[in-house]
Amino acid sequence: MEEVLTGKVYRHFKGNYYFVENIGFDSETKERMVIYKPLYYREDGRTIWVRPEKMFLEEVPSDRPDNITGQTVRFKLCEEIDKNYLK
Repeated sequence: MEEVLTGKVYRHFKGNYYFVENIGFDSETKERMVIYKPLYYREDGRTIWVRPEKMFLEEVPSDRPDNITGQTVRFKLCEEIDKNYLK
């Protein structure tokens, strides 16, 4: 399985962009968890998200009605965006 890269920007299949800050581990299962934040304003104020890495990288149907990007994965690395949002 591919691993998520820290310090990189990923695009969600619904179109928003997120910055991966770090990788953590579930204290019980030792499962890799992705710690990431949205790169857009959220009215609900939620700024940090955690999701299992296998879910972060899972496949999604490209013809799903809310898949505006046509991606085949939930989050796709944006190699063309190389900005460090931790500074």
